[in-house]
Amino acid sequence: MAGAIIENMSTKKLVIVGVILLLFQAFSFMVGGLIAPGPTHPIDYVATKCVDTTKYRQETKWFMPWGPNQCDKIKSFDEAMAKRIEANNIVFAVHIPLPNKEMSPWFQFMLVILQFDIAFKMYNQIEKGAVVTIDVSLAYRDDTVSEWTEMAHSYEQRKLNCNFTTAKTTENEGRFYECDLLPFMELGSVSHKYYLLNIRLPVNERKKINVGIGEIKDIRLVSIHQNGGFTQVWFAMKTFLTLSILIIMIWYWRRITLMSRPPVLLEKVILALGISMTFINIPVEWFSIGFDWTWMLLFGDIRQGIFYSMLLSFWIIFCGEHLMDQTERNRFSVYWKQVGPIVFGSFCLFIFDMCERGVQLTNPFYSIWASDVGTELAMAFIIVAGICACLYFLFLCFMVFQVFRNISGKRSSLPAMSKARRLHYEGLIFRFKFLMLVTLTCAAMTVIFFIISQVNEGHWHWGDHTVQVHSAFFTGIYGMWNLYVFAIMFLYAPSHKRYGDEHSSGQCITGDTGASSGEDIQLTTTITHVDGPTEIYKMTGKEAQE
Repeated sequence: MAGAIIENMSTKKLVIVGVILLLFQAFSFMVGGLIAPGPTHPIDYVATKCVDTTKYRQETKWFMPWGPNQCDKIKSFDEAMAKRIEANNIVFAVHIPLPNKEMSPWFQFMLVILQFDIAFKMYNQIEKGAVVTIDVSLAYRDDTVSEWTEMAHSYEQRKLNCNFTTAKTTENEGRFYECDLLPFMELGSVSHKYYLLNIRLPVNERKKINVGIGEIKDIRLVSIHQNGGFTQVWFAMKTFLTLSILIIMIWYWRRITLMSRPPVLLEKVILALGISMTFINIPVEWFSIGFDWTWMLLFGDIRQGIFYSMLLSFWIIFCGEHLMDQTERNRFSVYWKQVGPIVFGSFCLFIFDMCERGVQLTNPFYSIWASDVGTELAMAFIIVAGICACLYFLFLCFMVFQVFRNISGKRSSLPAMSKARRLHYEGLIFRFKFLMLVTLTCAAMTVIFFIISQVNEGHWHWGDHTVQVHSAFFTGIYGMWNLYVFAIMFLYAPSHKRYGDEHSSGQCITGDTGASSGEDIQLTTTITHVDGPTEIYKMTGKEAQE
């Protein structure tokens, strides 16, 4: 057997390949740090108070905060009381974006956060566990003269979590509560130029609707969308990496199929890793520029979940195949205890995502964070996911330690070899150990990225503790995954070289010190029993004997 490229390529060429991959890794960080802008951009809005003078609302009427057809406005609720305008006739209007601006499909998504400005009044304080009922409508249009088209309408409830930091006395009336930000809306695509939000706070004292919520002065919104410049850089990067991984994957599997033996489990898993990397790379997001695909966020999460599952499973099998004895090797079923929890965790991630983004496909105002139970479940899920990711990394470190210890046990046979053969095997061991350390580094960065992504996903719900992720982190980690998969497929592809004439005898290593007695020091069994991609793969089998 010819062996893999990682053991047959000259050290000089291997160093050149490593330097090139390292330069590409640095470039992927620089793309995000120097070329791409920040991944997201927030815009603050203050809702305009419009007056609905219609007595009977048969058709939806849209209230514009500015422009030629702007609504009848009031500045404060004191003015509304002076004019005897009821609370049910006040509409909070927000136009997205600001005047003389346009939204773009390059923004990809839009997340809207809600905050109430509530003044303290002795006779109208916020009751414990107060819940605000919101009647909200969303409309869109693509020019400044056409009529608004309704996109969504919903009655939502948001629990107020406000604190009044000073003494509740008459002297402090008019001061504002400190209220938490509330999730309000999330759109999976931004395919229209203009959006209009009309928000009502219906009051019904008999049904206790919007009673005991304090004196609301203003409604503030924060709209967050992906930067168009970051989107363009991201799409270009995905397009280039898709072609790169696809080419190396076809080349790798072609070399595997040209071999006289069937592929072993490790080689199949490497192919599956390449397929999952290609799946997450394929830039289907290009279609979202021309089509209103609101499911793109959910689809992106599913793709990332599949890749996470495959990558984590690959690392387990990659280490395990260098620990198992020959009777257990090359069987996927022996890894069910390790791979099973990974698949189960990924399925839980999918269910959690469907509970929010799946529902948001029909109701963009839905949020799992809106209820106490949902908030507790979401917080618990984020914490448990972070803990499990850390435990996985520790388990992977333990497996790598076992692999290193297993290899060290085999190294006791090396001094009995000829000098050339001993140096050859020491070089193979060094290369393999270096690859394992690179694997651990990649795993550590992946776990950090996963935890930060989960925290960032719900950072509006962590109070004052927010995490800002720079573009360089996104592009760098994404480039690292692709370069790692590229390197694994390249290094573990069958080589066309052979190591000397000694290698053609069924991988039997003869020591010069025992040549007089004709004894062989056999680190692996015969090739009919120990087929594999590399010498290290065969050397580490527990059934190997002297």
